[in-house]
Amino acid sequence: MRWALVKVALAVTAMVVVAFAVPLGLVVKEMARDRAFSNAERQAATIGPVLAITTDRTQLERAVASAETGRGGRIGVHVPAGAKGGRPSEIGTRRADPEDVEAAVKLGRASISPVPGGSSLLQPTAVASGIAVVEVYVPDDALTNGVTTSWVVLAGVGLALIVGSVAVADRLGTRMVRPAERLAGAAHDLGKGKLGVRVQEDGPKELRSAAVAFNSMADQVVQLLANERELAADLSHRLRTPLTVLRLNAASLGDGPAADQTRAAVEQLEREVDLIIRTAREQKSHTQQAVAAAGCDAAEVIRERMGFWSALAEDEGRTVRVAGADRPVRIPVARPELAAALDAMLGNVFRHTPEGTAFAVDVHNAEEAVIVLVSDAGPGIADPDAALRRGWSGGGRGHVPEVAGGGSTGLGLDIVRRLAESTGGDVRIGRSVLGGTEVRVWLALDNGRAHLGIRRGHRLRRTLGTRRRRAARA
Repeated sequence: MRWALVKVALAVTAMVVVAFAVPLGLVVKEMARDRAFSNAERQAATIGPVLAITTDRTQLERAVASAETGRGGRIGVHVPAGAKGGRPSEIGTRRADPEDVEAAVKLGRASISPVPGGSSLLQPTAVASGIAVVEVYVPDDALTNGVTTSWVVLAGVGLALIVGSVAVADRLGTRMVRPAERLAGAAHDLGKGKLGVRVQEDGPKELRSAAVAFNSMADQVVQLLANERELAADLSHRLRTPLTVLRLNAASLGDGPAADQTRAAVEQLEREVDLIIRTAREQKSHTQQAVAAAGCDAAEVIRERMGFWSALAEDEGRTVRVAGADRPVRIPVARPELAAALDAMLGNVFRHTPEGTAFAVDVHNAEEAVIVLVSDAGPGIADPDAALRRGWSGGGRGHVPEVAGGGSTGLGLDIVRRLAESTGGDVRIGRSVLGGTEVRVWLALDNGRAHLGIRRGHRLRRTLGTRRRRAARA
């Protein structure tokens, strides 16, 4: 798909460049030719007034020498005979054939005659003795002056357009192919038994729908396996009662080979049932771990918890803003753990800021990580580093030393910190655009790229800061 888009962009752009560059190049060449002959006509026009006044050879030689290209031997004047039996005079350099000069005299207008190394402009001018012809030589290099440079510039622009279109097509193809590759890789992993694999729901609309369907299918597969293993364990438990009866009956058989064989068979059957139960329980535990590893939709959890806290915020007259939670945001964190972390941060806002204080929750989905920001308009934090240490309460406060009072254990932000660090991310506390505290929770999407994501965090923080400032002004 990616290579197909590149080929299409290359073909279309090449056709457009050829359709515009070739005619434009021909126009440039024609303009250079017209410019050269226009200059020649202008130079011939400077000799015309002198011919209208006099045909004296000395005066005409001075006029030719004073012309712009006269000294270079490019201007010549053909003067007809002054009297009957006289001879015509030639001033300057003559290059055109006599027949072409006679043809220009008969036509009575300017004409172009090909000569070795270029062309000659023949401009007839009326004089007292007849029709004189001013000849201006135009070399071939003057006819193509600047054409090569213009063609090179056009070729460079066309090549730049082709390269740019290919780069844009490759970028668009990459955006389309990556989600498809992730979806295919997740399908292979699920087929190999990795029940915790899920797909990030991004990319084009069709691929997002496919990712949502795959995640739903994977959840259903995990749930079906869990139900099956629970059913196996329940059935094994049901066998315990008849096995107990068999064991009691076997014990009452007395001595003898048949009784010993029966008791041994009952014991073997009990061991097999116990093994089935333990295996089913272990597999159920692994299934539950896979469900937790599959993560959750952070946007859905945030909307759910904000729905809970918004009622209390309305009672206390607090302004609430939620941004970035309108699209699915998949994170490698179990749903209960994320909900507990959000409750800890939002609970601290309600406990340690006065009533009526506004707060906001923002979520930003990047390629390497998901950033959750909880900010308020309270007084702020005196010691952000100490607020993240377990057991610190700021004089009885677990969030920030903003108001007096006690009752906090100091474990709220520690829970958030441990949640972020479990993904390879971190937690930072700073000043929010609302004027109070900002708790930034960085949840890495891939532990192997956590350090890369942290290095890119400065750029993401600047982007988020710009968005929050715009939202605050709005």
